[in-house]
Amino acid sequence: MSSNQENQKITPRSQDYAQWYQDIVSSADLAEHSSVKGCMVIKPYGYAIWENIQRLLDLEFKKIGIKNAYFPLLIPEKFLKKEAEHVEGFSPELVTVTHVGGKKLQEPLVIRPTSETIIYDTYSKWIKTHKDLPLLINQWANIVRWEKRPRLFLRTTEFLWQEGHTAHRDKKEADKFARKMLNVYQTFDKDVLAIPVYTGVKSDGEKFAGAAKTYTTEAMMQDGKSLQFGTSHLLGDNFAKVFNIKYTDEKGESHYVWQTSWGVSTRLVGGLIMAHSDDKGLVLPPNIAPIPVVIVPIWDNSKDEDNTLKLAKQLKEQLEKKNINVEIDNRDIRPGSKYYHWERRGVPLRIEIGPRDVESSSVMSVRRDTGEKTKLPFNQAVEKIQELLVKIQDSLLQQAQKRRDDNTIEVDNWEDFQRAIKENKFVIAPWKEDSKLEEKIKEDTKATFVATSSTKKKASTPVFFLKNLVLKKLYLPKIIKKCINNLYEKRHSFLSLCFYFSFCFQPRSSYRIFYPTWQSQYLCR
Repeated sequence: MSSNQENQKITPRSQDYAQWYQDIVSSADLAEHSSVKGCMVIKPYGYAIWENIQRLLDLEFKKIGIKNAYFPLLIPEKFLKKEAEHVEGFSPELVTVTHVGGKKLQEPLVIRPTSETIIYDTYSKWIKTHKDLPLLINQWANIVRWEKRPRLFLRTTEFLWQEGHTAHRDKKEADKFARKMLNVYQTFDKDVLAIPVYTGVKSDGEKFAGAAKTYTTEAMMQDGKSLQFGTSHLLGDNFAKVFNIKYTDEKGESHYVWQTSWGVSTRLVGGLIMAHSDDKGLVLPPNIAPIPVVIVPIWDNSKDEDNTLKLAKQLKEQLEKKNINVEIDNRDIRPGSKYYHWERRGVPLRIEIGPRDVESSSVMSVRRDTGEKTKLPFNQAVEKIQELLVKIQDSLLQQAQKRRDDNTIEVDNWEDFQRAIKENKFVIAPWKEDSKLEEKIKEDTKATFVATSSTKKKASTPVFFLKNLVLKKLYLPKIIKKCINNLYEKRHSFLSLCFYFSFCFQPRSSYRIFYPTWQSQYLCR
């Protein structure tokens, strides 16, 4: 980290949240903008966080029987054009190669915006009979989608991700697997990233281009807005028909496969920053931190230096036997500068060892999340440090959970809904799916549907948006009447629509709403 970064002031969250985010990324030395417009350089410490995400998720994938493979970066343009909805959805973001070696290509090649088409062309060669199913493949790769307003980790032209692609015998099996992967993401977010997420189903207007259904995980950031963490798509048999992916069953009959795709990206790093960090710098949960523990020896002379370093090395060796990564900061600079350095980088636990600690055979622990100091006997230090790391992980999750719960409310009328949206709340309300009404709500509240979940509950007044509905004098009365009538007819089973603010730095879309379907009871946990 440069001296400029060490001295950089962090803008308070309450003053400018977007600038605070950029300051955290810079001061923690995670990433920086590249000379290539819209792209970023992920620095070693930022990449180490991504490596941990990659390593831990990959272990979960392999438990399910998923295998890794790699497919070409360049995709024939004609492949994307085979699925009309797919190419339409990605068209504004495509980067196309038209010339090679100064000569124009006969057929343009698209730099991978996602890999459905190139992978499914391959699957048509791999899959012949029911014995080839299910086919469970994951790819760790880079993606290119042209971004006009880049934000480090959140929106960049090139980013890193994993994309899983599976093929199954039928819809039931494929949908079950898509939901299984959603649960993998939800568990990972909670247990590793210490971030609780809502799960649900995207609206038709928000789902993945070419998918039959898109499941999503959505997290609340500290500013009350939502960030999409990951998605899992039931693709149906659309791509199978386009790329002729068929299998013969036990009777010799031919069928199209049903498919899923699912993925998360380096956006998770941005989510970590916004979910846990404070005005002092980055805050990382121990389960994902590249360095969970840093030991800072303190000395005034060469004798003290030898003694404190000796004790620090002993503790490091003992902790590493417990699979805890530890770094000793033995730089010849003031202790305060070391504390400041590691505080900004979000190391969960700092251990200080000075001459007096050596004499008393103890160490001092300092928590990054609370600043709490605890004196630990050296012969119990390993056990106590393990306990503290668990407490820090749990505390960060509890804080994130409390923040989300405290800012989620149920409403049953339009006035309360509008008020909640203005107050940056997540809102749960009755809803009947209607694309025209959805668009009107977007227009009047600047909110966008993101996902929905379904709950069964009796409502005393099964009416949504009944009073004071008119914001611009005319509010689609026929649609409203139809909506209300349907709610009365279906009052035994209400959809609870989660309206959430969506995190978005772009001025044109400050908010979002989450959007469910009738079939998603299993998503409510």
